[in-house]
Amino acid sequence: MMDGMLQRKTEKLKALLTSYGQVAVAFSGGVDSTLLLKVARDVLGKERVLAITAESDFVPVSDVREAQDFCQQEGVQHQLAVLEPLRHYDVRRNPADRCYFCKRLVFGRLREIAGAAGIVHLLDGSNVDDQGDYRPGAKAVKELGVLSPLLEAGFTKADVRALSAALGLKTAQKPSAACLASRIPYGEEITPAKLKRVEEAENFLHEVGFLQVRVRSHADLARIELPKTDIAAFMDGHYEQVVPKLRALGFAYVTLDLEGYRTGSLNEALKGK
Repeated sequence: MMDGMLQRKTEKLKALLTSYGQVAVAFSGGVDSTLLLKVARDVLGKERVLAITAESDFVPVSDVREAQDFCQQEGVQHQLAVLEPLRHYDVRRNPADRCYFCKRLVFGRLREIAGAAGIVHLLDGSNVDDQGDYRPGAKAVKELGVLSPLLEAGFTKADVRALSAALGLKTAQKPSAACLASRIPYGEEITPAKLKRVEEAENFLHEVGFLQVRVRSHADLARIELPKTDIAAFMDGHYEQVVPKLRALGFAYVTLDLEGYRTGSLNEALKGK
């Protein structure tokens, strides 16, 4: 059962979606965009909702498959936007504002797809908590006129998870995700091989049993971030499986970050600059 505050936010979200009439949702299959797509589908009907998922080297293959499966289950129209962001120098060279250039490319293409379907309103799943970190991509989203109804309705990440649970969505407890480019330190060139190596390393750690994980790639060093509650389990035998696997993927050194998993750790290097 939802509390009064969440109920009010939900009603505001529904009112916003109703006012749009017809929408395209930038759908990654993550916690936020899944909730947004579900509510949009329930409020507007499947005929007036289009989900668009970006497919590129920056997106794990498993995420695209999950997005496709969800849309099929919900009967939502779904299109893939196949992109090649690494063809663009400002993305490939990976400056501190790389996300701005990437978001311009991604949402520019999503807007084209929405426009071709006769849809004016393109939505993303940004929420209130997203404003608390360095996110240059948010500028690009705003410039392109993308709407963020979860943010406008006042949803925090906790609200998103609570409403997702109330609606019976499997993503309610899904770990937070970010594009694979976020594993490469600013200033280090991004290549398809580096992204694939990170994806395969994280997939292996998921298979071993760690749900929330980041493998940060620093040249030939892998820096593993796990929740602090998982560090003891990792050291109690799992590292003996993980280290050889990551070395086989091309990492010369494998380290465990003792500060544990935290969002935005990529931006820690920017402090003081």
